[in-house]
Amino acid sequence: MEFKTTSLEGILILSLEKHGDHRGFFSETYNAFELKKVGMNISFVQDNQSLSEKAGTLRGLHYQAPPFAQDKLIRVTRGSIMDIAVDIRKGSPTFGNYIAEIISAEKWNQILVPKGFAHGFVTLEDSTEVIYKVSDYYAPDFDFGIKWNDPDLAIDWGVDEASVVISKKDQNQPLFNEISTPFTYEVKQ
Repeated sequence: MEFKTTSLEGILILSLEKHGDHRGFFSETYNAFELKKVGMNISFVQDNQSLSEKAGTLRGLHYQAPPFAQDKLIRVTRGSIMDIAVDIRKGSPTFGNYIAEIISAEKWNQILVPKGFAHGFVTLEDSTEVIYKVSDYYAPDFDFGIKWNDPDLAIDWGVDEASVVISKKDQNQPLFNEISTPFTYEVKQ
């Protein structure tokens, strides 16, 4: 398992190994000890899975507020996604910036998105399956979002806006400048 830092502090890209033979393959997809070695002491409590039938299906931008804020570890078991994380930590030097990473079954990679980021993804292939671990349980009263095509964020989702498949909930999220973020940037000691 290899870790790569990104331009947004706290977000990591994980490259996983596959060990194959005539039977197929074996891969260690999660190891708490390895995450602790890079300073991520996270206890995951729930696994989620989604299937998106059509390429261009967009889910996000979502975040859960404290005390139910969630760290997320996202991987793709079939297909590929453009994964987006937006820094919503007040006082962060990258506040309002985003990162876009392709996560795919072919690359066999993962992205770790910690608390303090809004998260979303768009599928790049039909029949894409995404599995992700979260560090707290779903709490609907603490579930918030940001409009995916907010002009101030100017996210390049890599798909034609007119053809995006999106839920009504996600289509009607507030703009970035309308949210009151519950997260504050903490300087690492």
